[in-house]
Amino acid sequence: MRSRRSAALAALLVLTTLPVLAGGASAGGGAGATSSGATSSGATSRHDAIVAHWTEARMRAAVPRDFAFDPAHGFHIVANKGKPGSSGTGASWPNGTGLVYTVTGKVYFEMNGSGWICSGTALTDSRSGYSLVITAGHCAYDETRNGSAAGFATNWLFIPQFDSNPTYTCASTAYGCWTASALVVNNGFASAGGFNTRATHYDWAFAVVGPGGKSNTQLDALGTFGLQASSVSGGTVVDAFGYPAAGRYHGSDLIYCEGPVGFDALTSNTNYKLACGMTGGSSGGPWFSGFASSGNAGTIRSLNSYGYSGQSNMYGPIFNGTTTSTLNAANSATTTNVIVACPAPCN
Repeated sequence: MRSRRSAALAALLVLTTLPVLAGGASAGGGAGATSSGATSSGATSRHDAIVAHWTEARMRAAVPRDFAFDPAHGFHIVANKGKPGSSGTGASWPNGTGLVYTVTGKVYFEMNGSGWICSGTALTDSRSGYSLVITAGHCAYDETRNGSAAGFATNWLFIPQFDSNPTYTCASTAYGCWTASALVVNNGFASAGGFNTRATHYDWAFAVVGPGGKSNTQLDALGTFGLQASSVSGGTVVDAFGYPAAGRYHGSDLIYCEGPVGFDALTSNTNYKLACGMTGGSSGGPWFSGFASSGNAGTIRSLNSYGYSGQSNMYGPIFNGTTTSTLNAANSATTTNVIVACPAPCN
């Protein structure tokens, strides 16, 4: 097992709360869609409405929300195309092996009238009554909405251990589904104005989920992984996971890459780089340091964020004190979406 020395980080506590707007379920993620949030008295009915919304047809129609950069288009959504990780390299994680198999899952959500898929992981939290899922910022908030409450994804749903029974209704998956009562992102991402270099520096999000699954239990009862918000040195071996659904992948298999971490020279070394060819759908999947081959130990240090067309690399944000402040806000959020202030200026 590889390990890293943990570092203490101060939390930034300034945040902005945004009320969740209620509405009826619809096929799209626009104004009429079911909100991610819920009132405390209606949490169960809101959860049930989101689960019912995700019919087999809607799940099958959802496409990856992943970003790649090319000189002609800049950063753009690649949907069912190959990138991130254009060549499709990445190995299938052995079925049933370890906690990572159980608590890394698929994310479904709606945004701008469309259904999308990403990846996520159950994250260690500090309270009872709610659990947390970590994913990419662009899997929870529309980066073009400049900090508006309307930018949050709707009908946000998480399916742990999708690999073992990759069917397209919550009732037929291994453990069922959990739905977001609140989504928490950082203003560095929310106000970036688009998916650009600044957005990549803050491309993380936390979903607050109440009881769910087939037994109406807490997600963290399945187990969780912790997060360490400090940088890793170049050459540190990391393990990345996700559910790629483009190219040669079909979104039904948990895939991983392992290798030494580097840095993205095109962002002045302000993001991580990993040789990995996971394709669209893997966004939000975790990067671990100190990962054990048993799949039961490791610390989340980054996540799948973006790629470059024509490369077989994945890139991820460097977690820091701003990540900690976002996580702290998520640990306090219940039914209200939150945009957390970043140190001025956000860069």
